[in-house]
Amino acid sequence: MSSNKALEVRNLSAGYGDANVLNGISFDVPPSSIVALIGANGAGKTTFLRTVSGLLPMRSGEVKLYGKSLGDMPAYKIVEAGFALSPEGKQLFPEMSVEENLIVGAHNPNARKVRDETKREVFDLFPILKEKRNDPANSLSGGQQQMVAVGRALMAKPKVLALDEPSLGLAPIMVDRLFESIERIRQLDLAILIIEQNVFQVLEMADAGYVLENGEITISGSGQELLANEHLKKAYLGL
Repeated sequence: MSSNKALEVRNLSAGYGDANVLNGISFDVPPSSIVALIGANGAGKTTFLRTVSGLLPMRSGEVKLYGKSLGDMPAYKIVEAGFALSPEGKQLFPEMSVEENLIVGAHNPNARKVRDETKREVFDLFPILKEKRNDPANSLSGGQQQMVAVGRALMAKPKVLALDEPSLGLAPIMVDRLFESIERIRQLDLAILIIEQNVFQVLEMADAGYVLENGEITISGSGQELLANEHLKKAYLGL
């Protein structure tokens, strides 16, 4: 992992049917950084994550993970290479226990070797999950379920962790706890790419941010620079 770019996106285009949703977007995620990708609903944020994850084929462009092209890799190989996604809506196995949901995340061979160690890290991050490890996922609160979803992605031992709207539907106190946890996750020597509706909070902690509008990156800069941007303040912060 000697590259100075954990994730490198160049001229990426993707879409559905005859329609392009992403139109040649480019940006980088440095190692051990938090990078925010923000934009209105329908801007192409989730399409981007689906494309990088291998769930949607790219039409043109290139994505590299620490210098290794993800190209036409199938989704499971992309996870094995080090890119893990915690999807919008959690998508847990509701009848399975918390611990069983976590173990599902350690399916790839690299992660399986260190599964118990990684599980301890997840329980250190989210102590409530250790307490409820034998409870079915559907018995947990929304915030606790989100912790399971993030923990499951961490179980894959990613080099880049992507979070798609992790605070969606959570009570304000749980949002604050989740963001504190994301700050701690950075210390696990991985990069974090986050799509988040709470624009102010995510930019407050992000090292860099990119605004995606109509499938194109229109504004970029540090988190603080974006918070000071007049267009962004009007469009996304209501200021």
